[in-house]
Amino acid sequence: MGETRVDLLHLLEDLRDAYPGAAEETILTEVVANSLDSGATAVTIAIDPARATLTIVDDGVGMRRRDLARYHDVAATTKARGEGIGFAGVGIKIGLLVSEEVLTETRLGKHHLATVWRLASRHRAPWKWVPPPGLVAEHGTAVRLQLKNPLSPLLDPGFIEGALWRHFQPLLDPALTDILTAHYPRGVRFVVNGRPLAQEGSQAPERAPIAVRLARKRRPSASGYLIRDRLPLAEERRGLAISTFGKVIKRGWDWLGITPSSPERVAGLIEAPALAQALTLSKADFIRAGARGAIYLAYRKAIQEAVARQLAVWGDLREAGEPAHRRAARPVERDLEAVLLDLADEFPLLAALVERRAGGQRALPMGGGPVEGQRPGGLVAGPAQPAAEPQPAHVAPPATEGPEEPGAPEPAAPEPLPREATVELPSPRGPRRPARYGLSIQFEQRPDDPELARLVETTVWVNEAHPAYRRAVASRSEGYHIAVASAMALAPLAVEPDEEHAFVTAFLASWGAALDRRKGRGRR
Repeated sequence: MGETRVDLLHLLEDLRDAYPGAAEETILTEVVANSLDSGATAVTIAIDPARATLTIVDDGVGMRRRDLARYHDVAATTKARGEGIGFAGVGIKIGLLVSEEVLTETRLGKHHLATVWRLASRHRAPWKWVPPPGLVAEHGTAVRLQLKNPLSPLLDPGFIEGALWRHFQPLLDPALTDILTAHYPRGVRFVVNGRPLAQEGSQAPERAPIAVRLARKRRPSASGYLIRDRLPLAEERRGLAISTFGKVIKRGWDWLGITPSSPERVAGLIEAPALAQALTLSKADFIRAGARGAIYLAYRKAIQEAVARQLAVWGDLREAGEPAHRRAARPVERDLEAVLLDLADEFPLLAALVERRAGGQRALPMGGGPVEGQRPGGLVAGPAQPAAEPQPAHVAPPATEGPEEPGAPEPAAPEPLPREATVELPSPRGPRRPARYGLSIQFEQRPDDPELARLVETTVWVNEAHPAYRRAVASRSEGYHIAVASAMALAPLAVEPDEEHAFVTAFLASWGAALDRRKGRGRR
């Protein structure tokens, strides 16, 4: 028998509270995600309300004896960053909070083992070896939770099926089979109480495929679709979902930064396997700083432009007017383009905030080596056709600025053309050309936040409630305050923490020099 003697109850409650959904949904989602990470092709879920047990069995790799022993260490994991969608066996560990006992059985070759684990008190979580009950046939892992609450949602088959659909929709949608084949060559089946979950595609009357490609890649690096219905969609299906390795990470429109005119009638799903390397440690969000953050921002920009083009074709793109910025913010926004271009050579990750216009005429060179996991090339987000098919004559060429105007489709076209975007992540070298920045400044009230501003996707949100901002207003120095706040918000994306001071200094110097350039252009 083994046990730990830290404040386990507090630690497990913190893990539970780190996830936005209910604890039961987190437990189910994380257990299934870890099964998929183990190479499972079938996940079988059995519910026994009479005994208040939930059993999840997979046919993955399984564990050896030493791995199963380490599995009971709340802080231990064998996972590597960027290689999976499950987080350190969190599902089972949070399951201790709602279970009288957790049984784990695993089988790998000659290793056939089982343990039982429980939370005995705030400081004790003893476990012990037990004879395997025979839940695993040839290989894989099974967990059985003896639940404390006989009315737990985990004993409701409808709740189980709904949670699987919300969090693993790409694995149940035939439209995403092709892009997931490389990671799941034999597919994945879910079985709930002996009934397989059938694959289900969208039945909306209007549907448009979306594809994002990396340079010189025949297969899409991200693909999916948009749908539009005549009637409002169910609340849980609205918005655009982004997933990686079949697990939905975000859903809605806020993460994308654009909103249709009728968001209640438009939905979609985009699968991007490469974004697994940009997941946070909890695998519940994407990193927005450093090299991995640059990968996410580049993909987001390309998806944003492809979706915006399709919404424009449907006539459903909400035209955002000029934001109601304060007068002092406008000069800073005008100078951001020059500042980002000036600093790109010294701070390459700023390239994620500069977009290359459709058609390939504008690019921002990157200094130094390429970002980890990326291929050389400039950031591109524009229409492209599949490599194996010639471009139809009726498709209009891409414009040099602004959103692409839709071409006039031929009446006899049997299928809609996919809305594709080509992404080439920032290039290490090349000629310096003008570019259009993708950064904006907005304002919000956060009285309890000590930060001057924060970077959300590609928007700097200045904290109007901060005492320093109120002092800047009183002394008529709002412009300088906004520039400092913008620099501090961008610093975590651009550099490591110990280099943030140098970045802020360089940013302010470039921002000040932009005033001289603007005066020079006025004189000319």
